[in-house]
Amino acid sequence: VQLQASGGGLVQAGGSLRLSCAASGGTISRYNMAWFRQAPGKERVFVAAFQWSGGTYYEDSVKGRFTISRDNAKNTVYLQMNDLKFEDTAVYYCAADRPPVAIVSALANERFYDVWGQGTLVTVSS
Repeated sequence: VQLQASGGGLVQAGGSLRLSCAASGGTISRYNMAWFRQAPGKERVFVAAFQWSGGTYYEDSVKGRFTISRDNAKNTVYLQMNDLKFEDTAVYYCAADRPPVAIVSALANERFYDVWGQGTLVTVSS
């Protein structure tokens, strides 16, 4: 499986962006899919996950602002980001967990994700 992330860019605080993660060589509906981000000088952290069975999970700071979704026909996962804040500035990575872990608490742990996209930069100006 290969993942191609896109959609990053420069946006003003309060604006919106939609990130896309297109998969090839595998079917995303069989995996847990997630977005992580890495801000400059910081570790990579969990943002949101779409469980293979359809559940969605979010890091607390993005709840109510970000929405993760999945289009099985396009084999693509999206991250709709609204009301962006300066602190959302980061490189965003999509990842696939194969085979999918069943423990919800594991979704935020990058150790369980074995395929990663190349990252897309989101810069939010204040």
